[in-house]
Amino acid sequence: MGMKRRDRSFSPGSGRRRFLHAAALGLLAHALPARSAQSAARVVLIGGGFAGGACALSLRKLDPLLDVTLIDPESDYVTGPMSNAVLAGWRTLESITLSRAGIERAGVRVVRDRATSIDATARRVRLQGGNYLAYDRLVVAPGIRFLWGTPEGYDESAAWRMPHAWTAGAQTVLLARQLHAMEDGGVVAIGVPSGLIRCPPGPFERATLIAAWLTRNKRRAKVLIFDANNRFPRQDQFQAAWQELYPGMIEWLPSTDGGTVERVDADKLTLYTSRGAQRVAVANIIPPQAAGSLALDAGLAHEHGWCPVDARTFESTLLHHVHVIGDAAAAGAMPKSASAAHSQALQCAAAVVAALREREIPVAELDSVCYSFLAKDRALAIHGRFSVEAGEIRAAELPLPARRPSAQEEAQLAAKWYRAALADSFGADFN
Repeated sequence: MGMKRRDRSFSPGSGRRRFLHAAALGLLAHALPARSAQSAARVVLIGGGFAGGACALSLRKLDPLLDVTLIDPESDYVTGPMSNAVLAGWRTLESITLSRAGIERAGVRVVRDRATSIDATARRVRLQGGNYLAYDRLVVAPGIRFLWGTPEGYDESAAWRMPHAWTAGAQTVLLARQLHAMEDGGVVAIGVPSGLIRCPPGPFERATLIAAWLTRNKRRAKVLIFDANNRFPRQDQFQAAWQELYPGMIEWLPSTDGGTVERVDADKLTLYTSRGAQRVAVANIIPPQAAGSLALDAGLAHEHGWCPVDARTFESTLLHHVHVIGDAAAAGAMPKSASAAHSQALQCAAAVVAALREREIPVAELDSVCYSFLAKDRALAIHGRFSVEAGEIRAAELPLPARRPSAQEEAQLAAKWYRAALADSFGADFN
């Protein structure tokens, strides 16, 4: 579905206008180290996760002449995928922690700083250190922010007593320590919010892998899932696996059965629902989510909390020459997952290069796959394919496979996908 005429909101303008614009910014801004006299088009990316990393590497592959800069305050990135395996004791945190060395080797300049604001009129980003970075195109992958206060009493302080572990790293370690410290026979509670969240099947994989660890270490313990929804992804397959592998250990409470956590008391490790009070040994409370704070502050997010984008290019519909990819984007039928972020990153990179080179925007080919482990050697997969129709990203019909992979084969495919994702988004070398 190519574009027959160029959308003016996506037009990069002439080379002369870009040169004059860059010269003006050079006078206005206290900029980072200057570009060469043979000026290349500048693409700046904010956020170095799966989306930002994949987009940066793809831009370099599509057009090696581009001046590509990635801004992220962290030197390393801990992946959400496979973080539940850390809780199960099958992986270490170090094994899911990536440096940005591979991205730098590809010719991307990595700036360790925090982007604090976006001036879309002057096309520049302000950094926490006080510098400005000018761009011709900006790609923002700010991830998510938590909507503290839901449930009542769950704030940033409470999260260090009742960890969410929904951003992998220190919270993952904390939750693992709490599981190790609790007495056998204790209750582990997982609170699942309503609304859009990062990795929709993630809470249920987490419950499964915690049960796998408990089966080996604390067989009298139990996992209670307090769910503010009445259905969850691949529910039948998850519940069948629970019954087969961890009988009597996992109980799911939907919203209609008192599953919505209304209030928490972090000091007393107590959850309150319509069923009453439930004191637990470990509480993993996942709060509701919205686009990252930078997206909100920059005016990229709508009232629903996510960032509306052009379905073909991922250019913001609120700020010109700024693209939003990954969990923060309101990407229609696409889930908020690492694989979806990767797919969006590739399409966005192709669209940015097309705009800068005044070429036709390529047809969007979007997909996703979410793997959830059921045991160390068993997994299930949720595949998605998406097309752009009437300006929206819609789910497309998947071809029927000649044979469905077994749960053991899905586990192997999950490991293979993870390695490929790390290579595509971080330049990780497994040779």
